[in-house]
Amino acid sequence: MHDIAVDASLKGTHPPAPPAPAAARDDFEIVPRAGLPLVAIVLGLLIAGIAVNELWPLTFLHVVGGAGWTIVDLFLGFVLGPILGHLSIPARIEFTKKLMPKMVLLMPTLVTVTLAAGWQLGVHMGTVDSSFALHGWIVASFIVVGVMAVIALGLLEPANIAVLFELKKPQPNPAVIEKLMKRFIYTAGATGLMQIATLVIMTKLASS
Repeated sequence: MHDIAVDASLKGTHPPAPPAPAAARDDFEIVPRAGLPLVAIVLGLLIAGIAVNELWPLTFLHVVGGAGWTIVDLFLGFVLGPILGHLSIPARIEFTKKLMPKMVLLMPTLVTVTLAAGWQLGVHMGTVDSSFALHGWIVASFIVVGVMAVIALGLLEPANIAVLFELKKPQPNPAVIEKLMKRFIYTAGATGLMQIATLVIMTKLASS
């Protein structure tokens, strides 16, 4: 009877639930160390290309860097942007933790290679001189690329890093992450459109 009474007194009660495991906030690196050697190799090739000052290496670095920059901007702005907008908040956060650390290294490297190799290429070919027949087109490309560089390094990269630091907090704020991600995607789309203007200018120069 005593056992029955004890069982009855415990009926309807539940043992305390074990504490939920803490969210894995440190399972990603803000700056992926595994990618640093690749960045060092690319920058080493850039320095070597500028030092050699030959047409092919400079053209290769400028074209590859510019193509990569254009593809990333267009893909982020017009492909990933709409996809992220339809994901749930947890899925969006998990995706962000995988994507954004790579962007910390990728975007500054692409911008640096494109601008540095492009300028040296212009010096080598004489297209930066005011006497160049299509100097106005060159100036237009400087303006467009300069604005894109400011957006990439002054808006995209800070938003990217801010998202990662927010995710590292004990209690990340989903609203803050969503706001920063929107800024990142929208500015990537804007620079993607400007990249199209750059392609128009470059194809004009190449065909003249």
